Amino acid sequence: MSEEIKVQLTATPAEKPDSQKLGFGKYFTDHMFVMDYHKDKGWHDPRIVPYAPIVMDPAAMVFHYGQAVFEGMKAYLTDSGKVLLFRPDQNMQRLNCSNDRLGIPEIDGDFVIHAIKTLIEIDKSWIPTEKGTSLYIRPFIIATEPCLGVRSSYTYQLIVILSPVGAYYSGGLEPVKINVESDYTRAVRGGIGFAKAAGNYAASIKAQENAKKDGFSQVLWLDAIEKKYIEEVGSMNIFFKIGGKVITPAINGSILKGVTRSSVIALLQEWGVPVEERKLSIDEIFEASQQGLLEEVFGTGTAAVISPVGELHWKEHTMKINEGKIGELSQKLYDTITGLQSGNLPDTRNWTITF
Repeated sequence: MSEEIKVQLTATPAEKPDSQKLGFGKYFTDHMFVMDYHKDKGWHDPRIVPYAPIVMDPAAMVFHYGQAVFEGMKAYLTDSGKVLLFRPDQNMQRLNCSNDRLGIPEIDGDFVIHAIKTLIEIDKSWIPTEKGTSLYIRPFIIATEPCLGVRSSYTYQLIVILSPVGAYYSGGLEPVKINVESDYTRAVRGGIGFAKAAGNYAASIKAQENAKKDGFSQVLWLDAIEKKYIEEVGSMNIFFKIGGKVITPAINGSILKGVTRSSVIALLQEWGVPVEERKLSIDEIFEASQQGLLEEVFGTGTAAVISPVGELHWKEHTMKINEGKIGELSQKLYDTITGLQSGNLPDTRNWTITF
């Protein structure tokens, strides 16, 4: 796509929030990127406009049939004042994978990355500079045609918004307590579990609320058929270090192919750490714990990067991991990936884009 991006700057810039109290996803920059789709025109009219509410018809198909996908990325400000993106091409590939599954037209990933870079340049002053902070990037696509027929929409809108976010771990990487979910199901093979679709997250909220009431940070999802094989933890991929070997559930049609996940696997392989992608049951995890072989457990995702797990609760069993402390490998992975993302470590893998 070669259409020029039109730019309309805001006349009333917002006051920037206190960088010490950012939290996650609570504040938004002055501008957003918008692009429309029509079945007769394709993707067209790319523009950057002031951040504002969206006016939509009550019959817009996204409200009724859930055609909505999104991505999550981050931009970092390096010590030299440059902006750094971490593997944005992988996010665009995954966005098109989600589009395909939900019947949404494919986007030109290179053009959307160009649009994101243009948007960030305009709102660059919003990128926080404190250690661990970043500018969260949320591209999403919604079905906008006003029609109550169950089919793919004829019109869509792609929007990118930006949010300055605080350090996920303000007090250091503290391992969390996780409850193994035995009742609810997040996704099933053949469904949309592998897509970054809004509906996936709606399906997870009730179990997460219940877990938090019981004092847990998140839930560990099991497969929908046998309720025994590990899938994801919350909205993150998960890894187990058992007897010196790292194991993560294989991508099976219901598990999201995480960008951080693939980065972790690549790093482990480089470091000579045995790593397997395969089916892994909760019984195998429990047995490893009983034998003293369950050395580390950690989730991976855009927001936290690495989220160490200190306890797993399954039925009446409590599995304590590494005495509730972060493991050496988890810490090394976190330090390496965040070092690459911030530009403090050399990028020998061509994972980053700096501009």
